[in-house]
Amino acid sequence: MFPSTPRDSDAWDEDATRDVARSAPGRGHFYAGDREDERKPSGDGDDAEFEEEEVRVVPVRRQLSVAIAGFAGLLGAGLVLGAQTSGPDARLPYAIVLFGVQLLYVLAFTMAIRPPAAYTVAGISLVAGALADYAAVTDDSPGVMSLLYVLGGGFVAALVGQAIRPEDRLRLRDALGGTFLVVLGPVCLALLIVLTRRPAGTQAVLMCLGAVGVTLLVAHLTDAVFPKPRIAPQVPRGATGIVLGAMLGTFGAAALGSVLVLPFTPGKGAILGLVVAGIAALVDLAVNYSEAGRGLAGDAPTFWVARHMQGPLGAFALAVPATYILAVFVLS
Repeated sequence: MFPSTPRDSDAWDEDATRDVARSAPGRGHFYAGDREDERKPSGDGDDAEFEEEEVRVVPVRRQLSVAIAGFAGLLGAGLVLGAQTSGPDARLPYAIVLFGVQLLYVLAFTMAIRPPAAYTVAGISLVAGALADYAAVTDDSPGVMSLLYVLGGGFVAALVGQAIRPEDRLRLRDALGGTFLVVLGPVCLALLIVLTRRPAGTQAVLMCLGAVGVTLLVAHLTDAVFPKPRIAPQVPRGATGIVLGAMLGTFGAAALGSVLVLPFTPGKGAILGLVVAGIAALVDLAVNYSEAGRGLAGDAPTFWVARHMQGPLGAFALAVPATYILAVFVLS
């Protein structure tokens, strides 16, 4: 008869079906444009949330910065004064003081690094520190060879202790650097006793550890007042404090070099201060970066006391080998 033509009612049905499909997700058929419209708000929300997490800034806690600065100042004063009072018949009391610092170091770094067989590593590190102190006190001629033997033996013993259990062996390769760092600190601190037995070694301890103490003290006090510009959003430190602390630490060592007797000079004091102040600032900052990395990785944070003591303890411990090397090659 007549060719079939679409009716108005059919067109109305198609429009109604399309409207129902748009208004009720999961029913009817969506066009490609509808899918993009539906997914776009969700995607934008996820991106916004991701960007918000990415730029989240960790606040600088002023009272905490002052507390860390105070701890660094007290630690430096104790190590320097103990070295000044150490003598041929008074090395044992200084060794006892150093063992207390070694204990704090081992506890802080073991809690932070969390190596396999942590209790075993901590115990071996403390034994290595005690043996290093004993060797530094009782050796006829002061030197580092006996301490190097203690360091090597302690590191090997720690690796053997980590290889006993299968679950610890699986993490052994990835934890080599952290395990070595835990064992290294106590042995490095024992070098202070060796330095007090060398000519001009006690004055070198005063100059270098004084520079380290000034660097950390000024850096953290500056963070409490003006923590800008920020090193990184996740790291609660300011570049102003780090630079200012290293500069004043170097200046303090140069000033001491001008008042101490030969072989000290302002130039040699500036060299010693620059090296140890730079090491202290970098080690202290590296501790903050490692803690921020653990937070970004979703790991549990370090116990708060160990976390805040770790920077000053690591800075002093790792500045001691540099002090010994500079005392041997620059002041001799």
